[in-house]
Amino acid sequence: MKTALTIAGSDCSGGAGVQADLKTFSAHGVFGMSVIAAVVAENTRRVIDIQTIRPDMIAKQIDAVFEDIGADVVKIGMLSSPDAMAATAERLRNYRPANIVIDPVMYAKNGCPLMEPVSISALIETILPLADVLTPNIPEAQQIIGTAIGSVSDMEQAARKIHALGAKAVVIKGGHAHQNATDVLFDGERLYHFDAARIDTKNTHGTGCTFSSAIAAQLAKGASLPKAVERAKAYVTMAIAHSLDIGTGCGPTHHFWQLYQNGLPKETEADHEPST
Repeated sequence: MKTALTIAGSDCSGGAGVQADLKTFSAHGVFGMSVIAAVVAENTRRVIDIQTIRPDMIAKQIDAVFEDIGADVVKIGMLSSPDAMAATAERLRNYRPANIVIDPVMYAKNGCPLMEPVSISALIETILPLADVLTPNIPEAQQIIGTAIGSVSDMEQAARKIHALGAKAVVIKGGHAHQNATDVLFDGERLYHFDAARIDTKNTHGTGCTFSSAIAAQLAKGASLPKAVERAKAYVTMAIAHSLDIGTGCGPTHHFWQLYQNGLPKETEADHEPST
């Protein structure tokens, strides 16, 4: 069985963060492991408080995984402080995993900040260059490049600019746009578009975590990057379509709906390639 490690914050309400990552790995038939980088007291309505785990403890958790099991892919989510970023980067440079997918988490779905403002420059300098794939949404991409994004063409330019900062490939997520949910992938050479109709629901807590973890799981299983993004897009769209009306705010997606209905999907690389 392929293995995947998430390094991220813990969401006690279960819809995002490490909990969403592990559910997504399981739904894709991949063995999931976790490094807790922060403990977040949050629910579907608000973030109450955040406690960042000591940098040495983050490093020791990474050591514990790699000295024994290893990981076919590493997904990085919420890292709330420069010290947490430095510890993570140092250990991953040492272990050199084959695939690193980074979701530069800055805000919760309800808009509450999950990263100290001073950490954004550290993210760009320390974490972004590790990315085989970086998956910012539009607000996060705007923070990284410092300019507004208002169209698919702007998303394409943003992906190119972030690639120039050191990420090997970039997926700009279009969920915050007002049109269809169009994601843009730039792999360093080609641009790809992934379109889905917008689903009218408030229950989208954890969609960014879920999407990036689905990409990671597909890469662990040997999919090409465009195919991994295409399958992850289909998976998160399914999870949103069957989202759960749990809590009084933005409820979670349903990570296991397809699995409960049909079992694990049979996937082959012979499927059509995504459009450019």
